[in-house]
Amino acid sequence: MSSTDSNQPNNADVDVDAMVAKVESGARNAAGFAGRFILGLAFIWSAFQLYIASDLPFVLTQLTGVTLVFNNQEARQVHLAFAIALSMLAFPLFKSSPDNRVPAYDWVLAAVAAMACLYLLVFKESIANRAGLPTTADLIFSTIGMVGLGIAVFRALGLPLVIVASVFVFYVFFGHYSFMPDVIQWKGASYGKALWHYWMQTEGVFGVALGVSASMIFLFVLFGALLEKAGAGNYFIKLSFALLGHLRGGPAKAAVVASALSGLYSGSSIANVVTTGTFTIPLMKRTGFKPEKAGAVEVASSTNGQLTPPVMGAAAFLISEFTGVSYPDLIKHAFLPAVISYIALVYIVHLEALKLGLKGMQKPSVTATLAARLSNVLLGFIAISVLAAFVYYGLGWVKTVFPNMTFLSAVLIFLALYLGLVNLAARHPDLEVDDPNSPVTVLPKAWDVAVTGLYYLLPIIVLIWCILIERLSPTTSAYWATLAMIFIVFTQKPLKSLMRASSDMRESWRAGGKDFVDGMIAGARSMIPIGVATGAAGIIVGTVSLTGAHQVIGELVEFLSGGNIMIMLLLVAVMSLILGMGLPTTANYIVVSSLMAPVVVTVGAQSGLIVPLIAVHLFVFYFGILADDTPPVGLAAFAAAAISGGDPIKTGVQGFAYDIRTALLPFLFIFNTELLLIDVTWYKAIFIFIVATIAMMLFASATQGYFLARTRLWETLALLLVAFTLFRPGFWLDYIEPPYDVYKGTEVAETAGQAPQDGLLRMVISGPDFDDPDKIKELTLLVELGAVADGNARLEKAGLVTQESGGDMLLEEPFPGTPYFGQLQDYDFYGDESVKVTRVEVAADRMPKEVLYIPALILLLVVIASQRRRQTVPAF
Repeated sequence: MSSTDSNQPNNADVDVDAMVAKVESGARNAAGFAGRFILGLAFIWSAFQLYIASDLPFVLTQLTGVTLVFNNQEARQVHLAFAIALSMLAFPLFKSSPDNRVPAYDWVLAAVAAMACLYLLVFKESIANRAGLPTTADLIFSTIGMVGLGIAVFRALGLPLVIVASVFVFYVFFGHYSFMPDVIQWKGASYGKALWHYWMQTEGVFGVALGVSASMIFLFVLFGALLEKAGAGNYFIKLSFALLGHLRGGPAKAAVVASALSGLYSGSSIANVVTTGTFTIPLMKRTGFKPEKAGAVEVASSTNGQLTPPVMGAAAFLISEFTGVSYPDLIKHAFLPAVISYIALVYIVHLEALKLGLKGMQKPSVTATLAARLSNVLLGFIAISVLAAFVYYGLGWVKTVFPNMTFLSAVLIFLALYLGLVNLAARHPDLEVDDPNSPVTVLPKAWDVAVTGLYYLLPIIVLIWCILIERLSPTTSAYWATLAMIFIVFTQKPLKSLMRASSDMRESWRAGGKDFVDGMIAGARSMIPIGVATGAAGIIVGTVSLTGAHQVIGELVEFLSGGNIMIMLLLVAVMSLILGMGLPTTANYIVVSSLMAPVVVTVGAQSGLIVPLIAVHLFVFYFGILADDTPPVGLAAFAAAAISGGDPIKTGVQGFAYDIRTALLPFLFIFNTELLLIDVTWYKAIFIFIVATIAMMLFASATQGYFLARTRLWETLALLLVAFTLFRPGFWLDYIEPPYDVYKGTEVAETAGQAPQDGLLRMVISGPDFDDPDKIKELTLLVELGAVADGNARLEKAGLVTQESGGDMLLEEPFPGTPYFGQLQDYDFYGDESVKVTRVEVAADRMPKEVLYIPALILLLVVIASQRRRQTVPAF
């Protein structure tokens, strides 16, 4: 293998362990009692989270007669107390603060801030009895808690989130003053009301976000930490290289796959960069990639890892909670865009390798024939299919045959598989962590790598089984998967020693115990930034609920967009990028979803765009995450540049260029929700996956300027046109045939009566704005009609009462508690101008939109024919 970048900066002087520590677990490495106390406190936090997720509290309560069960609110209070205390102790306050000891002021801050959280737990009864009437003690502890949380966020996450949260707090206290623009003024709040809202109840800091962190996110992060300590991270990286390293640009392709696998359990794109990038970036450089491009590939891979189910940077559980979509359904919706995006990134890397004329790394033995290669692919596909079939049908069969002993049967099957796979691994040498700067002359055999860690997949199978088959809650599923992982961490080394007839059994048990303790500590330390971030994000959510700030932003976006849907979506995308800069994944999502998701829903409905709420939240989430590689902040790009020795701004720009394909996806699934597998059959899902993958690869070719050869301008435009048509054929069909048959508003009852069972009625209403009666607003509603009945009866059951008068169909104000009360409360139903149904839109009977794939594919053949004449190297 050639070394084409010998003159490039070497990353050997980069202290990667320090980088990982700073990103994931705190930069302080205190010695003596302080160090032991931090590690012990972190271990206790993990043990506490496992305790409240188990049945042990209920068992102990029955045995002792003492209440040892923590409800959701109490768990949040203890959770934040741990997070704040550890942030004070594990993260220095300033760069000049000591990192080898804990100053006295940090001990004081940790104790006082934790007391502010536990105050709510200790005095919960008296606080409940005076709801809304804070005492002086309440205000003192609330103030201490808010200030302590701000300091903790500053330590663990830096200044950006502190500034964002401070702006929202400032708006609560000073939003009613005359120096504020009229358009964003509100009535204001007293100090007591604001602090009660933020700290003393569940609308602010201790709200839904912190609750999800305490109940779900922690267990998934702990699961990932134990998986990493067991050696799975190194296993995934080496397996990726063994499988892909021989291809053109192999190390870069392996980096993409390794980052995707790390995304299964990683809660941070930056942490993903500094862990997988430590190995992948130097190898990419040695195969011919420039430092900026090597770093950019890792950045793009790692940011995409935050979009990949099942964890999605620990935001998946928040998305499920905020949208009301079940966690298994969320995984289904988010799966296809994430996979398509990763396939496209692998293809972009391939195009870069073609442009640079790169070759792959040397394989241990070369398979010469195409038939042999295809047979290997087929065998791999069959193996994966057999494994999936076993998970789905095998354990399902156990449930059927042994309905009263399913859990015991599953445990026995798990143990049998585990012992068999460990025995297989014991016949091969353990994988070692390689020095990324040492030369790699020959790649290892894929099978030799694979067999050493197949048992790592078992806890992941347990997790997927519990979520998708048993339909257990994410918390319970993560709990059982974590227990399975703990068992593996404890026993893998002793079992291998036993099977190898080794004499160092005592050392193996000691090593297994050390890995368990290290994993528990690493899980807790990784949760420190997430814990304080979700608490701080609760301030933003609390401000929105207290002031209605999202309505103000919605009006601003509506004004700037002029009612144009595409301009509105572009504005929301840019705002999400800006809001997401410098924020960790969980806080990032909470901020953009609280402020921008309602904007897309309300402004979109006024322009006739109605999409499922999950599509809206994924839209803003995607652009919030892309802030990690967007200059000038781009924290992931700075982390990658520190390893590659490249320029961080150039790395960020190149990373964002690679991520253009990811930025395209949200716009596509807003208009084509089939990409989210919403209301599609399994065979339609396969068809959508194939078409969307082809379309995304063509888009990648167009943006990279290379297909079979370097593209000319007309070829680039043609590829973009083909990709767009494959992604959204309905756009062209709307010009050929109108999407809706339009009826008068007076025909709404008749149309509703003719709709099928559980049908949807699309109706457009107009009326005076409540705040500005001279302004007539238009809104599109998608009404769920339920069972077949008389049209008026179906509308009334949906909460909409209509009355015909003077040739118009008037709409009465919905009653509180009905589905459309909140959506229509901005209308003045008692003004001079009535609120009325202006028209009804029924989906038209049109030709299949897939017919338009035919001209697109013909155009693609023309491009291929043109490119083939100039092709100088094989396409693969």
